[in-house]
Amino acid sequence: MFYHAFNGYMEHAFPLDELRPLSCGGEDTLGGYALTLIDSLDMLALLGDWEHFASSVEWIGKNLQFDINKTVSVFETTIRVLGGLLSAHLIASDYATGMKIPSYDNQLLNLAEDLARRLLPAFDTPTGIPFGSVNLLHGVDEHESKVTSTAGGGTLTLEFGVLSRLMNDPIFEQVTKNAVRGLWARRSKLNLVGAHINVFTGEWTQKDAGIGTSIDSFYEYLLKAYLLFGDEEYLFIFQEAYAAAMHYLYNDPWYVEVNMDSAAIVWPLFNSLQAFWPGLQVLAGDIDPAIRTHRAFFSVWKRYGFTPEGFNLATLSVQQGQKSYPLRPELIESTYWLYKATRDPRYLDVGRDMVASLQYGARCPCGYCHISDVEFHKQEDHMESFFLAETVKYLWLLFDLAAGPDNLVENGPYKYIFSTEGHLLPATPQISLLREHCSYIGAFCKSSDYNQESRTSDIAADPHEANGSGSNEGQVHSRFSSSSTFFESTLTSGLVKGFCPGLSHGQKFGITYLEPIDTTNQYESANKREPNILQSHSMVVVPNQGSDYSNSSNDNDHDNLQENQ
Repeated sequence: MFYHAFNGYMEHAFPLDELRPLSCGGEDTLGGYALTLIDSLDMLALLGDWEHFASSVEWIGKNLQFDINKTVSVFETTIRVLGGLLSAHLIASDYATGMKIPSYDNQLLNLAEDLARRLLPAFDTPTGIPFGSVNLLHGVDEHESKVTSTAGGGTLTLEFGVLSRLMNDPIFEQVTKNAVRGLWARRSKLNLVGAHINVFTGEWTQKDAGIGTSIDSFYEYLLKAYLLFGDEEYLFIFQEAYAAAMHYLYNDPWYVEVNMDSAAIVWPLFNSLQAFWPGLQVLAGDIDPAIRTHRAFFSVWKRYGFTPEGFNLATLSVQQGQKSYPLRPELIESTYWLYKATRDPRYLDVGRDMVASLQYGARCPCGYCHISDVEFHKQEDHMESFFLAETVKYLWLLFDLAAGPDNLVENGPYKYIFSTEGHLLPATPQISLLREHCSYIGAFCKSSDYNQESRTSDIAADPHEANGSGSNEGQVHSRFSSSSTFFESTLTSGLVKGFCPGLSHGQKFGITYLEPIDTTNQYESANKREPNILQSHSMVVVPNQGSDYSNSSNDNDHDNLQENQ
């Protein structure tokens, strides 16, 4: 299925953005930069097709450029192009993936940085929430709409955060985290967010809260940003947002849209984009409601052979004007995650039915067609790039997992987080353990020039703390806090390998130290020194001894405090 569509694109549409699978032509839909090829790169690698992967990476490195007078969607460009470039770079540059390209010299990473810098002007708003579109050559047009979707402003953290870590430049992660904060700060008293917001005034222009269209991946990236980066601020927001969604939006097993202020139901509709939710619940560990909701969503697929964009839960019929199926992957994605969690063979039956529907209903001469009407299976001459990036990827992963997995995701050197476009983002030490300062032997270390005092004072007292903190537990300190001299120092030096200090107690809980603690004479001077009072957020800590900061156990902290008293 993948190669039928991919070869059709390469033969009939490349280097245009997307394939017209019925007429065997091509069209530019996003920016005119071989979109489908970029979106397909990590799938080629996942299949082990080194030849196509290497030739595609080489062509993109030599021919792609972004200094073009095109106005593009910030959201779509980020998840499809920026994510595709970063994922392929991380695979092509790493021997451990088995797909390293010897001649590769960071061309895709350089393109990703260039693209991201061209997107940055969109974030120059009073709220920090970005405009929906930006011109790659001239920035934001003066007549650009000031209204954007919640998903559009809150689904950028993974790609920009990975880029910050790879380029050692905090600006990309800063702007996207500020956008999430800007959206969450304007939540309702019920902890619900609306669908559209004015990026200048911060006022909601559409107050319908749901988990589908215009909001969906906002929830997704909260949890995935925590899983990939270990930043507990994202986890805290996700837990609050998820609890509110399950309380106000969940009508077991369906989800409805409600007014974000009053929770009054405004739209009893199953939206096809909601189908990602059971997969997200698997990642969050909430399996039982995921199983029930997936069963309900799949009943709609069984009824029509595909999921329509909208299914009215009041009339139990396709919503007027929302009868199409544009080859969306969300229900397939959730099927993969539920099979991975439960190993229940019913999900293989689900996958088989989906393959049959696509093969008999959507297959076209040169690829796979949109279905413009799920009731009559009418085909439309268009194939989105995400069909190759996500739809067939999740189907392939589902059946490969059942057959005994032998692929990069299941058996590779890293754990992978999937972006909302299905791109593979690995939890490498450079990406996921940045705040831990390579707290085990052989990891990436961002600083080689601490003075001895700071190195000594920041090493954890417990050796397991220093070398076993790979779980990212307890990281609430913002990596790019302008007040953190320790973290600022780590941004300026190169990569070295070796033994590096683990997180101290203070770093774990977001406390900035004004000066390194001298541990050489700490016992003699402990009773002579005035305590330093340090403040971070709303927390005030009065330290007594340097050794206490390295202790992550509340019980040990309490014991030490009693000893000193």
